[in-house]
Amino acid sequence: MNKEEKHELVLALTEQIKEYGNFYITDTSDLTVAKINDIRRKFFESDITMQVAKNSLIKKAMEAAGGDFSPIYDVLKGSSSILFSRSATAPAKLIKQLRRTGEKPILKAAYIDSSVFIGDKQLDTLVNLKSKEQLIGEIIGLLQSPAKNVISGLQSGGNKLAGIVKTLQERG
Repeated sequence: MNKEEKHELVLALTEQIKEYGNFYITDTSDLTVAKINDIRRKFFESDITMQVAKNSLIKKAMEAAGGDFSPIYDVLKGSSSILFSRSATAPAKLIKQLRRTGEKPILKAAYIDSSVFIGDKQLDTLVNLKSKEQLIGEIIGLLQSPAKNVISGLQSGGNKLAGIVKTLQERG
């Protein structure tokens, strides 16, 4: 790969980091070409972009994208693949599925909405992450519940109050 190609790859990775807002870095070393092609196909089918790149180029792309990626720099050793997906959890779920039939890919790190997850032990945490939309929905549901209870109480209390006023007027 010449200097021009490296520069173009860094620019492409930088744009993907900015565009997707989350990415995973995995280790797929020591896998056969057939196995890597199978993994690539499964990622593609799941709308996940996989790019194998030198660690130095991945680091340059992160630096160019801005943001604090410094905790990830320490895991950029050996062979690295970077995964991009619109879904924050889709790569983790697919990695977990792929691990049923082999030891790799191994999760080195993940960057999800400005949170950094380091190490393969974080895979279960990433699989169970809720999306922003899910969290917002839960918060709205929690906020609506007390308001509904107050409205319901006022409505039923209002009927009782009207009944008491009517009874008092009739006696009165």
